[in-house]
Amino acid sequence: MAGLSLLTLLDDIASVLDDVALMSKVAAKKTAGVLGDDLALNAQQVTGVRAEREIPVVWGVAKGSFRNKLILVPAALIVSALAPWLIMPVLLIGGLYLCFEGAEKVLEKYLPHEHHAHSENAAQEEASADLMAYEQKKIKGAIRTDFILSLEIIVIALGIVQGHPQITQIVVVSLIAFIMTCGVYGLVAGIVKLDDLGFYLQRKSKGEGAMNVVGSGLVAAAPKLMKLLTIVGTIAMFLVGGGIIEHTVPMVHHITDGWIQGVSAIPMLGSVLPFVITGVLGLAAGGVLVALFTGLGAIKAKLS
Repeated sequence: MAGLSLLTLLDDIASVLDDVALMSKVAAKKTAGVLGDDLALNAQQVTGVRAEREIPVVWGVAKGSFRNKLILVPAALIVSALAPWLIMPVLLIGGLYLCFEGAEKVLEKYLPHEHHAHSENAAQEEASADLMAYEQKKIKGAIRTDFILSLEIIVIALGIVQGHPQITQIVVVSLIAFIMTCGVYGLVAGIVKLDDLGFYLQRKSKGEGAMNVVGSGLVAAAPKLMKLLTIVGTIAMFLVGGGIIEHTVPMVHHITDGWIQGVSAIPMLGSVLPFVITGVLGLAAGGVLVALFTGLGAIKAKLS
């Protein structure tokens, strides 16, 4: 009897592990798109940091990301079990925040005003005056952004394991959260150190041969890649934020889905249009929010 109970237990464990493996694979595929956005957004956050402080800053953000997930995973599982209707509104607020942050970055770049005209110089002065405070500001901003993207990853993973046993949900969501965090910040650390790898290859080759060519190429490409990631990261804010709005607001989803279905037969347009729609939607939402908060700020200033 004891042997039979043990075999039953082992069979149950094997069944759970099979479910976890299958669900984890599906969830990893579904969240891969968010991983790319997460990578671009977090890589841009270390721009402006001294070379020797890049890895400590990335590590600081990574630790914050793990803390985010330690909060979000159990919270999402509890809310999913007790009040599943609450997940979408919270996700929508996060998406709107990303749109707002992206719109602010665009306005600072292309429509500078008195408050933003010298933002880059101010950042450099701040960095020179108090490097630790500057780094902490960068880390906190990156962790806030990571919180929204982590929430989206967890919600996607939860949607895949919905209806499965509680233990499967817990293991799959926790595993996806851990793997995604390690993957994103491992890649970010590699990207920010590409130039150091180039310098190392140059020294190792003593200025000769293919190794020197590769090293010189990495040194030349690294700053351009970081600049590109800054642009891609801002675009990703609108894509992620707009995508969240589209999928959490039924009326918007119904309208955009109709547009996409209408051109789905046209290969090129059918592939590009969803990204254009979510990007424009995110940009529009961000612009409205920036205008709203700017107006409220002006009213508050006049009243005070």
